[in-house]
Amino acid sequence: MAQPEVDGAPGKANAAGEDGGATARVRVRAGVAADKPVNASGIALLVSDVDGTLLRMDKSLAPATVAAVDRLRAAGVRFTLVSARPPRGMLPLIQALNIKVPTAAFNGGAIVGARGEILESTRLTGRDARITLDLLLREPVETWVFADDQWLLRDPAGEYVPLERKTLGYDGVVVDDFSPWADRIDKIVAASSDPALLGRLEQALNARIAPHALALRSQTYYLDITHARANKGDALSALARQVGVPLTATAAIGDGDNDVPMFKRAGLSIAMGHADPAVRAQARCVTASNDQDGLAQAIDRIILGGAAPGRG
Repeated sequence: MAQPEVDGAPGKANAAGEDGGATARVRVRAGVAADKPVNASGIALLVSDVDGTLLRMDKSLAPATVAAVDRLRAAGVRFTLVSARPPRGMLPLIQALNIKVPTAAFNGGAIVGARGEILESTRLTGRDARITLDLLLREPVETWVFADDQWLLRDPAGEYVPLERKTLGYDGVVVDDFSPWADRIDKIVAASSDPALLGRLEQALNARIAPHALALRSQTYYLDITHARANKGDALSALARQVGVPLTATAAIGDGDNDVPMFKRAGLSIAMGHADPAVRAQARCVTASNDQDGLAQAIDRIILGGAAPGRG
């Protein structure tokens, strides 16, 4: 697939050696047209991933990103979020960005209204939850359960607990047994610094829980297990439906494997510059990394066609 890249992505200067310009331009690797403008004039809704896209690597929300989202809305384009995070973990970002339209949590397992109400919910079945937990609890991974608006864990000293606490903004609840929650689980997470192990678990779980549930990595160190309909492709469709926008008028931006399903449905797909090559290959455009404010660049150079700061 020929893949264009936005000027300003890491190591991607334009033909004149400049870092971008007033018009969004792309370079097509396959040798097709270079410096061809991206036509994004019909976009009415931009759906953004959170960790690795909206936020920098240190989990901070850059002022440049907030300002770009404001410019986007001023131009009449709606903006919302889709994330593997639970609804409570997204609330501070929703408030910081003044989002007034529905958002998607748990990779789309929960569609949440602007006042925090659950509009649509798709949880794991008890059977799939038990199969998943039976396998994960025998492996050297941290296993977490998200149910009843709580983050449940068995080992508070786990390697990734501090990162998740910082990400969510609240503490987990330590339990000895996940069984009491097995019939109302939104998401199960396996965390490990061994990506090869998570890859093997992803394959093993999908062989056992498909087609009703899905295991997919949201980060190299996180394996998420949700209902099969709790994926970002279905989430994009649900968010577009909630705000009355056709899929052809949507844009999606992300950096992970779990963002690819929404790339396949969006009218315009944008990958972050630091994303794995396999993820970038699925997107129409590539912007800069999250630490280089790639989302803000994508808004100004692609969605708004290079609108100057303050325009709108």
